[in-house]
Amino acid sequence: MDFIFAPWRIQYIKQAAEHEDKGCILCDYPKRNDDEPSLILYRGEANFVIMNRYPYNAGHIMVAPIRHCGTLDGLSGDERNEHYSIVARCVAIMREVFRCDGFNVGMNLGRVAGAGVDQHIHTHVVPRWNGDTNFMPILGDSKVINEAIADTYKMLKPNFTTL
Repeated sequence: MDFIFAPWRIQYIKQAAEHEDKGCILCDYPKRNDDEPSLILYRGEANFVIMNRYPYNAGHIMVAPIRHCGTLDGLSGDERNEHYSIVARCVAIMREVFRCDGFNVGMNLGRVAGAGVDQHIHTHVVPRWNGDTNFMPILGDSKVINEAIADTYKMLKPNFTTL
């Protein structure tokens, strides 16, 4: 058996357990007034954009309603319209900034569907490049994220000021 040490994962594990008992991370982060440490790129009227602290790929962001809501049909028309308008703008910004070849855009509705935060809906926007899936996931059962999250935040943030 191979052992891969990933000590940064303990922060995610503790944080997830903490929020199960104490609240919702997608409600708590926007309440802080510290966007950079919270990785919030943009705040709209009813939705916000936050970077995924545990990304599937470099540049992985999420769009979430500010109001706690666990279902698509629980959003008002205005919330839903703004949500998808922001998702579309995120794709355009990231296409320009990262020059990526494609995107995975979607939602995991419910824990059994893969939602880590299953009581607060959010849309994932993950940039993809030709060749970004190399031999590591196949042979090493490991994923390599090629850029520090703080660096990605600093690169993206100026592009979200006029969203």
